[in-house]
Amino acid sequence: MRRFPPASVPRRRLARVLLSCAVAAGLLAGPLVGSASAAGAASTVVAAGSLGKDGVLAVQETVTFSGAAPAQLTQRFETRQDLVGDQQLVQTLSAVTATAGGAAVTPTVSTDSRFTTVTLPTNGASEVVLGYRVTGATVTLDSGETALRWALLQGLDVSVESFNATVQIPGGISYVRCTAGSPNSPVPCRSAAAASEGAQTPVFTDGPRGPGEVVIVDIGFPTGTVAATEVIDRRWTLGRAFSAAPLPLALALALLVLGGIGLLLLHRRGGQDARAGDVSRVAEFAPTGQGQSEFRVVDDVRPGHVGTVADERVDPIDITATLVDLAVRGHLLITELPRASDFTRADWELTRRPGGDTLRPFEQALLDGIAPEGGTVAVSQLGSRVRESIGNVQTLLYDDMVGLGWYERRPDAIRGRFTRLAVVGLVLAVVVTVLLAAFTTFGLVGLALLVLALGLVFVAQEMPSRTAKGSALLTGLGALRSDLLSHATNEMPPGRELDEISQLLPYAIVLGGSERWLDAIVASDTDADPDSTDLSWYHGPASWHLRDLPDSLRNFITSVSGTLFSR
Repeated sequence: MRRFPPASVPRRRLARVLLSCAVAAGLLAGPLVGSASAAGAASTVVAAGSLGKDGVLAVQETVTFSGAAPAQLTQRFETRQDLVGDQQLVQTLSAVTATAGGAAVTPTVSTDSRFTTVTLPTNGASEVVLGYRVTGATVTLDSGETALRWALLQGLDVSVESFNATVQIPGGISYVRCTAGSPNSPVPCRSAAAASEGAQTPVFTDGPRGPGEVVIVDIGFPTGTVAATEVIDRRWTLGRAFSAAPLPLALALALLVLGGIGLLLLHRRGGQDARAGDVSRVAEFAPTGQGQSEFRVVDDVRPGHVGTVADERVDPIDITATLVDLAVRGHLLITELPRASDFTRADWELTRRPGGDTLRPFEQALLDGIAPEGGTVAVSQLGSRVRESIGNVQTLLYDDMVGLGWYERRPDAIRGRFTRLAVVGLVLAVVVTVLLAAFTTFGLVGLALLVLALGLVFVAQEMPSRTAKGSALLTGLGALRSDLLSHATNEMPPGRELDEISQLLPYAIVLGGSERWLDAIVASDTDADPDSTDLSWYHGPASWHLRDLPDSLRNFITSVSGTLFSR
């Protein structure tokens, strides 16, 4: 329930309340009254415009200060206005003149991306006149008629008590209206009157207005009365740069389709292997008795060949497997050196052995580079002289691929040529995309070029195609890999287990399955005696056992690959 104060409240308390309200009202009213004549406030702004048939508007704006004038007057004109989408209406201010107290002064005009700012000294005068011409203020309406749309009051840095404007027009009008307030305000100005009969001067009034507020006049003209001077510019946007309009989209799709067909044909011609005939077996496990088989190399295909045919590249593992194969075939002896301590890095000696079977050119180059005839070298001391020979070994191995009929051309040369072409195409596609996006609406065409360039990079890595003989060999390598991964490891002929597993070990290093075959060697170590010389191709320290071979060989492969291919 609302409670009211009792009637016995002393009257002097009521008087005190009324006195406080009066003081507060006086404090609030004081600044408001004083602001009407404060320095920097314009009592009136009178704008007189004259529109020519050519659509150029000339304006003379007179600013009268009711109090002390500011040192300078600044007016900012919006000469670039955003329209629908990415369009902008561009208007140009020219022939800017000014007087202060009847004396000419020099205004300063600056332009940025959206506004033209005019600053002029007042010299303390109570009346300042600014003159200028506007091009672009007359626009074409949807009906085909022309309209003048210009803010006769805009961007002043002082408040305005009263605004009056007239516009001299060259002919009849269709309508007259104006808006006032903030730049986007739909509120009508105080009054907008068409010309009286016989006169061609619409009149507009408004006020008061704060700093920066506008009064925009809008006068319509019948078709042909006034020329339209509007300039429509398009600002850059991501949506415009990569426009999905019918023409850019159609061009991009057509480019993707045609380019995709071209890449497909290129891949089929240069990157797709020829159809293989019969499987070309590389090696096999030939039965020698009940539950026994031996490993036989069917064709003169070496472990270095195997890896290169499989992935069309000469990898470190291909070279390392070739070293192991050369040792197994009697051209090298790999000797693991004893370690000075448990923390010392493992090292090996490679000793060149005379004799052996016939070598392929790349094998001969590898042997000569690592250990000249009768020489011995430690893996840790191979150094740069051996790395320099690796390039020649790779070249000879690629030449062997062509000489044996597995490729028509060297894989590295063809792949390198197409990769360079793809990189150049990718760079050009990036440049073209940037240019198209910056200056046109056809950015999607550039993106299509980028996709095709990336596609060419992919196709380049698929180069070159294998011949029918190479495809048959690749199928045979797949069969050999399956055998190495699945064949029973305990079916080697008794007494020849170490020799047979040693022959297949280089192929298993490249194709996979080496761990299971090394385990088979470990399983053959049934005594407690050291086995430092049990293998003809790998010797260990005095206390070395066959069960140490997996770790020893794994360390050897890692060390040799790092030494031969490190930079």
